[in-house]
Amino acid sequence: MWIIWLWITILFSRLCHGLFTWLKVRRLAGVMTVLVALTFIYGAAIGRKALRVEEVTVCSDRVSTAFDGYRIAFFSDLHLGALVNTRQEVGQVVEAINRLNPDIVLFGGDLVNIRYTELDSTASALLQQIQAPVYSVIGNHDVGTYIADSTALPFAISHQCLIERQEMMGWTVLQDTTLYLHRGADSISLSGFSYNATFKNLLHARGLPMSGREKGYRNVPTDCYNITLIHVPQHWEEIKQLGYGDLTLSGHTHAMQCKLRLNTGHGISPARLIYREWSGRYEDNRHTLYINDGIGYVVYPMRIGARPEVTLITLKQCE
Repeated sequence: MWIIWLWITILFSRLCHGLFTWLKVRRLAGVMTVLVALTFIYGAAIGRKALRVEEVTVCSDRVSTAFDGYRIAFFSDLHLGALVNTRQEVGQVVEAINRLNPDIVLFGGDLVNIRYTELDSTASALLQQIQAPVYSVIGNHDVGTYIADSTALPFAISHQCLIERQEMMGWTVLQDTTLYLHRGADSISLSGFSYNATFKNLLHARGLPMSGREKGYRNVPTDCYNITLIHVPQHWEEIKQLGYGDLTLSGHTHAMQCKLRLNTGHGISPARLIYREWSGRYEDNRHTLYINDGIGYVVYPMRIGARPEVTLITLKQCE
């Protein structure tokens, strides 16, 4: 990752210098080249661990009185094996979540980067310190398809062992299933769907098929407020058409770890070229999608603008 980061830093610095030289603004060329290099250094040294808490209020007339004010802490994409300092980076996430005092915690997948062993005793001990019940789903990096030597460690074994280690931490792994969260005499449904490795080649496609929907939503009443937790956001349209996902929570995109944050809208990121919904909040009639920018990083250890994120979502009963 560091080699790729260095290559990207040099490449973009040289491109910037070449552009301003071609424009015959030589004095500015040197300044902009240094600025680009410093931005990339900032992203690697500071941006990748500059955790932020994003507070979101979701209003719906389908939220019952009992769940008015219900607090959900949501985080995603830890990529444990890629973290530079597991103790520091996971530790600050756990501390941030506990300070929020949520009713439940949801994790959106990609706990590990390649194999289950990345969820080692250090990471497990830290994650077990989360003080609220945790529900998680499986992401594309969790299923083991990035393992180079699948003879020594088959994909399926890594996948299953990762689920078992999460359960040993006290987490509930939702595998194409729905359970009910109760408060007083009321309840809301929580559906969770695993990433299907069969569609690996369509991972970034907007038309990525959704698997497990029949099993996951079986006998789930559509008149009950539903939270759907799923790693990839491309399934949002299908979830809405099925009549579920009053609130859909996803991760996966990381906003490609590079985002120019603006006062309005979702900002600017290369992720816009790939995904229709790629970061933050989207709404359509009664449905809300929220995409968390994730915690960890892949390919290069850098975050510029797209800071690591813990989201606090508060449900509100609205007329």
